[in-house]
Amino acid sequence: DVYKRQVVHSVYASYPLLESALYSRDVAHGEHLAAHGQFDLKLKGASENGPLGFYETYRQTFGLIQPLYSGCEIWGRYRIGRGHFQPWYQERQTNDGGELRAGVTVPLAKDRRIDERRAELWRTGLGPRLAEFEIRSQMIGFVQEASHSYWEWVGAGQAYDLAGRVLDLADGRTERIRRQVETGLIDPPELTDNLRLVAERRAIVAKARRMLEQKAAKLSLYLRDSQGRPVVPGPERLPSFPEPTLVDPNRLGGDVEIALNSRPELGYLDTIRRQREVDLAHACNELRPEVDAFVWGSQDVGAPSSLKRDKSPYELETGLYVDVPLQRRKARGKITAIEAKIQQIVAKRRMMEDKITVDVQTAYAALTAAFEQVQQTRDAVRLAEDLARRERRNFEVGASDLLRVTLREQYAAEAEIKQIDALLQYHVAQADYRAALASDLAQ
Repeated sequence: DVYKRQVVHSVYASYPLLESALYSRDVAHGEHLAAHGQFDLKLKGASENGPLGFYETYRQTFGLIQPLYSGCEIWGRYRIGRGHFQPWYQERQTNDGGELRAGVTVPLAKDRRIDERRAELWRTGLGPRLAEFEIRSQMIGFVQEASHSYWEWVGAGQAYDLAGRVLDLADGRTERIRRQVETGLIDPPELTDNLRLVAERRAIVAKARRMLEQKAAKLSLYLRDSQGRPVVPGPERLPSFPEPTLVDPNRLGGDVEIALNSRPELGYLDTIRRQREVDLAHACNELRPEVDAFVWGSQDVGAPSSLKRDKSPYELETGLYVDVPLQRRKARGKITAIEAKIQQIVAKRRMMEDKITVDVQTAYAALTAAFEQVQQTRDAVRLAEDLARRERRNFEVGASDLLRVTLREQYAAEAEIKQIDALLQYHVAQADYRAALASDLAQ
């Protein structure tokens, strides 16, 4: 159906809720970029001055700190200290040219393989993948909703056409009955009854037209022009229901596998699990003792600040920082909670596999039942219309009355309404089947 494909294309091109979902890509990429920001080069500076008092001092410092992806941190600093310093703060004084200092800190245990910065980077690195699965899931739902709305509009159009045809049958008898009444062939109440029938069927046509307009307005939420504005389709664009086809029962097993491989829900849960595994690795890192090695060197430049020249030689210092959590309850609590969350995801994934399988089986059963219902209602329509035609011929030759004709037409109309409903249910079931297989994602 070309027009139905146009509706689906419109959903992909300009449906506002899908457009909103697509922005989740930018959200995910922005969060990942923000996580990279934890490795940004940082500039630090300070100006500490004591212009009044017995000890008049002036200290200026600025430096750069660069966190590394390996967990190390390198830094460089320039400082200059001038003035009359307290004897116990002589290290704050520098030669006239200031002091240059640089160093590196290396984690040896905790934060060696993973730390908060890398964990956040890895978690947000999975964000774009999560966003894609969410978008795909919403795409399936939007196309399914649009398909339902489209077929409901087609069904409303078929019902409106039927109401018009049934009205024409009664309206077309009016003049003939009027002439028969005038010639005395039938009693006047026959004309009155037919006029009543015409009025009732006009009301049914008005109701069917209102329903068609409502369905067209609902369809305009999905059918849009190139600028994204809703397009309310007119009755002239109404197609007929395509011919139903029976789904091959041998396809069911293969279609279940297709659904398991195509539906985004499983990939979404797998990605969430990978994020929790990053959290678990980070929690296990908290069990380790914090052992950081450092080394730094410094060199004063310029004229010596004292006769001892104690600031002039190159200085080198190394050491270890050790911080050992003894009970480690915080880390153990995190590990227990995260492991439980991972098991929750495993259980949800197993349930989701079963649900996808049931979705396919349920949609297949609905599609098969709807196909059989269409065949049965077609037989009922054929028989009911044949009886109605016979009754109308009998009425024309005076072998029947208006009441019997009306009842036969009513039965025929009810049978056709059931056929329209069966066709609608078939195509809705087909949309559900395609959604269960994620078929429309390929468009």
